[in-house]
Amino acid sequence: MTRDRQASIVLMIIAVLYLLFSYRLPSYALAVMDADALPIGLGWLLLVLAVLLFFFGEKTPADQEDSLSRKEWGVLGTVLGATLLYVFFLEWLGFVLVTIPFILGVTVLLGYRRWGVNVTVALGFTGVMYYAFTYLLNITLPQGPLPF
Repeated sequence: MTRDRQASIVLMIIAVLYLLFSYRLPSYALAVMDADALPIGLGWLLLVLAVLLFFFGEKTPADQEDSLSRKEWGVLGTVLGATLLYVFFLEWLGFVLVTIPFILGVTVLLGYRRWGVNVTVALGFTGVMYYAFTYLLNITLPQGPLPF
């Protein structure tokens, strides 16, 4: 069995568990969009992508592939650590002040060095997500010290 198929099976299990918990979220009669809409959509998207990975992933068996190098494990651990720091500081510093450096840091860590593109993506993604959640969905994101 290939690594892609192994990973897809793990992702399918995670997606099914995520969907089970997402469907248990309460619904509200007066809400324009229920709180479960985004989690359910993301859960189904993960499940579909995991199934596609299973059928269209690499064809090389896992025992013939090279294992991850120390550098690759270090990068994975650093991304995990950055994600945990992001979650930890999100409430304290706010969505905008935490998301921009997180996106910049992770893209540079993963080897993308075009600073103009990195800054544009970090600012654009953060701005669009903040606007969409705050003004379109009426979901308050953590502000931190910023007045908005």
